[in-house]
Amino acid sequence: MPDLKRKKEKKKATRWNERNFITEVLIPSFFVRKSGVQNRPIFPTLQTGQFGITWIGHASFLIQTPMHNILIDPNWANWLIVIRRLKRAGLAIKDLPNIDLVLITHAHFDHLNRRTLAAIAARQPIVVPSGVGSLVHDLGFEQVHEMNWWDEWHHRDLKITFTPAKHWGARVLHDRHRGYGGYCIEYQGRQIYHCGDSAYFSGFREIGRRLAPEIALLPIGAYEPPSFRDVHMGPEEAVNAFAELQSKTFVPMHFGTYRMSYEPMHEPAQRLMLAGSDAGVLQKIRFLVEGMPQVF
Repeated sequence: MPDLKRKKEKKKATRWNERNFITEVLIPSFFVRKSGVQNRPIFPTLQTGQFGITWIGHASFLIQTPMHNILIDPNWANWLIVIRRLKRAGLAIKDLPNIDLVLITHAHFDHLNRRTLAAIAARQPIVVPSGVGSLVHDLGFEQVHEMNWWDEWHHRDLKITFTPAKHWGARVLHDRHRGYGGYCIEYQGRQIYHCGDSAYFSGFREIGRRLAPEIALLPIGAYEPPSFRDVHMGPEEAVNAFAELQSKTFVPMHFGTYRMSYEPMHEPAQRLMLAGSDAGVLQKIRFLVEGMPQVF
């Protein structure tokens, strides 16, 4: 079995190495007209037991309760070093409500954007994986709280659980000490789970067994990177993860903003609809429009 796995990985690596990410994806993206509309959102007045979710783009979300405004992986960057943003953020930073808490899933540039965080910081707490605090200490947050897998943190009637993932957390090459994962946010008996970045792995079953989060924000893009590393889920694997999480609502993310992989920008959503239909869960998948708050 190990030999078979190595042969498959070698075949995959050879196929991808025959392509050129710079000429096929990177350079053409410089000439693509940026899409999307920046909205002036009207945030809903939430009742007891309701969540508001606003997708900003990529993996960035504003999560609202009647008492809290929480940002997860906020990123308004137009460039990730040499990767250009191809779809506008759904709203401007100036149009955000007062932010009570910021959660960062890992240190990669598309999830931890220091310029965005500096613009948001207003002496509120920020939660990061272990080893990531040094990247945000100087940005203006009141408290930097680091977490390991399965740690729990209580803040103003919120229960935050840091969950495992199959990914990696390095900010730069050979930067091996930084953690990574996802967050489950519980408030008044309801739970929202933000996966962060992850390949499909057995940990989803454990997260489902321990937490069974009602709403799952799951990544569906960047599954054909210019290497053969298994670090992101495709749509079909995300549907399997959704089932193992025992969740009731699937909100897709991590697609359609930056082209970080070979697959076309439109493909993840199309494949997710097909996979959801085949699995009988299409009615549980809820696509959000960037910058338009939805009540759950």
